[in-house]
Amino acid sequence: MVEKYEGIVIRTIDYGESNKIVTIYTREAGKIAGMARGAKKTNSRLAGPTQLFTYGYFMIYGNRGIGAMQQAELISSLRAIREDIFKTAYATYIVDLIDKATGEKERNPFLFELLQQTLQYINDDNDPDIVTNIFEMKMLNVLGFYPEMNQCAVCGNTEAQFGFSIKENGLICHHCFEKDPHFFPLSQTTVKLLRIFYFFDIHRLGSISVKPETKKELKDVISLYYDEYSGLNLKSKRFLDQLDKLKDQL
Repeated sequence: MVEKYEGIVIRTIDYGESNKIVTIYTREAGKIAGMARGAKKTNSRLAGPTQLFTYGYFMIYGNRGIGAMQQAELISSLRAIREDIFKTAYATYIVDLIDKATGEKERNPFLFELLQQTLQYINDDNDPDIVTNIFEMKMLNVLGFYPEMNQCAVCGNTEAQFGFSIKENGLICHHCFEKDPHFFPLSQTTVKLLRIFYFFDIHRLGSISVKPETKKELKDVISLYYDEYSGLNLKSKRFLDQLDKLKDQL
């Protein structure tokens, strides 16, 4: 039986001289894989729709293991991402994180919407650092992590100067800093943005301008949290960090 899926290509593997195994994150079924025969040939009707980051409809035969991709219909190629090395690096990290954080056929329409909107924002020239930070904060619950972002993780105080504690798994107020001598000091602007990124609807993102020092704090604390809790060691993240250093030098 042939099923039609709305999805985004998150990984491709060459198979033989002309075929590809294409992994797609779909609205209907989560992560699935399909064999796209002949997709490496430039004249193949599957060549365009099976490129990384492509958003489209995919007709796949067979619902066990790797199905056979019968047909694909392009919705958006997200061309601007592929034409810019920096955008490509951010998008690669995002699809890599989705791939590593999800199992096969775990349906999650919220996650599909998050992925689609995040890539679209990067394609449309929104600040990729901020968009990626929002994505990372949204992915924490998917990974099974629930940092305390409403109040102090130690005493419950909601009105205070806050830092972030890896040990206490969340915000920590100035009264409790001594509970964790290794807490991460943050500006209150960074605290506010972390909360917004964690809780707000990504579809409501408007134009946002963040100072370089705030962006650095956001990146550092989110990276620290992922390093401590996720167990992920992604090549795409290391490459993105190298590009960031290069960008700072330009």
